[in-house]
Amino acid sequence: MVLLPGQGLGQAPAWIRFGANAVPVYTGVDPIPHGGSLGEVRLVQPTVMAHGGAFEDRLRLLATLNLEGLTIPDGELALGDWGEGFMDRRHPHTYVHEVMLAYLHPFGSATASLSAGKGFAPFGTDDPMSRPPVRYPVNHHFAQILERAVIIVGVRTGPVLLEGGLFNGDEPELPESWPNMSRFGDSWSARLTVYPVPHLELQGSHADVHSPEHREGFGTDQSKWSASGRWTGSLRGSPAYAMLEWAKTSEAEGFFVFHSLLGEGAWTTGRHRLLYRFERTERPEEQRLLDPFRSVRPHLENSILGTTRWTVHTAGYGIQLTLAKALAALPFVEVSYGRIADVNGGLFDAESFYGKTSFWSLSIGSRLNLGLPLHRMGRYGVAQDTAAPMGNHHSGRHDQHNK
Repeated sequence: MVLLPGQGLGQAPAWIRFGANAVPVYTGVDPIPHGGSLGEVRLVQPTVMAHGGAFEDRLRLLATLNLEGLTIPDGELALGDWGEGFMDRRHPHTYVHEVMLAYLHPFGSATASLSAGKGFAPFGTDDPMSRPPVRYPVNHHFAQILERAVIIVGVRTGPVLLEGGLFNGDEPELPESWPNMSRFGDSWSARLTVYPVPHLELQGSHADVHSPEHREGFGTDQSKWSASGRWTGSLRGSPAYAMLEWAKTSEAEGFFVFHSLLGEGAWTTGRHRLLYRFERTERPEEQRLLDPFRSVRPHLENSILGTTRWTVHTAGYGIQLTLAKALAALPFVEVSYGRIADVNGGLFDAESFYGKTSFWSLSIGSRLNLGLPLHRMGRYGVAQDTAAPMGNHHSGRHDQHNK
């Protein structure tokens, strides 16, 4: 922690902490679009973070810079992933992933907060970057709403937390993209979170998003629902984590409907970490460009050629290492096996496009963490302290993140 010269209320010092993360990884996939196999070595999830607080920690800063625009400008190889014009590759995030300021104020037994900046709308579950598997799930654009200009009001009393947010509907188009501020407030979301017992979190959320895939606002709207349960505790005396989520996105007034069910867990015993994820998600099959990993942008309803259902099992093993006092590593191996099925007809045929309807992927690499571990992205204000991050499961550290 770095203490700043200024003093907050009650003479509590202001503070700021920094951290950095990156994942060098080899990924091999069979098949890829038009058949065959492909292997790549990339540096993914390179991030620099700053957390700060002042005025008795009532004023808080969460900032995350993401450098994937430099390290994976053409995306990360991941069959099934899609969004922002990428298909079967995970798109690079924007350089300013989140910069959020929040102010908290107590009102009797309740606490309220106002948060503003660029970040996640109060909807769905945590950014997959802050969860144990390195492989991003297919449902990333159904289960989170990220990198928007957003204002969030939150209230917490006892075990109940309610958040509501206004934001711009348009998704980023490039890593250097900024939200289209002329569209700010055209979309909204709300999330209710309940903590019925220690270590257990239940959430339900809804969002209406105007024209997310057409920056000027002339595309179709989305109505989104999410529900999840998240548990962090111990199993046989060792840290454990489990999450189950359901998501549904309806587009073009229900003409297209996409469902997702995902369950994942991790268990760290000693230095050894095991993880597993099951996912079944429907995704749109969009018209491709000459590059089969890219789709037509801006996205319009007539760009959707069909719907596919992706059923993916991912298992992984990692071992935690401390390389220096502040530097930790978690070498890992992850294997995914999945199947692709066509849904509700359409012009897209998965078997002819990929050459088969089953696929494998292998990832070998290491999570690297310096200083501050990754936080639960998308939790601001009164939601920031609601649960421990995944430090034990994912950064290679044995300590939990505390201010």
